[in-house]
Amino acid sequence: MINCPACDAVIDVDEDELDEGDPLSCDECGASLRVVSVDPVELESDDDDDDDEDEDFDDFDEDDEDEEEEEEEEENW
Repeated sequence: MINCPACDAVIDVDEDELDEGDPLSCDECGASLRVVSVDPVELESDDDDDDDEDEDFDDFDEDDEDEEEEEEEEENW
């Protein structure tokens, strides 16, 4: 029996056919999951990785804005 790490619902899959890296999804909460271990079976939320990537992208945008402000200040001198 495998439980969703996000909502603790039971995920109906054949544990013997799982391989590390296999994608799964929770029927209850819709979470995107990935198999990180097969003995014992452990799942990790793929949604967490997406959030990290978005944060990295947001940081990049903030840096660009800072550079643009500095350039505008230099032009005004």
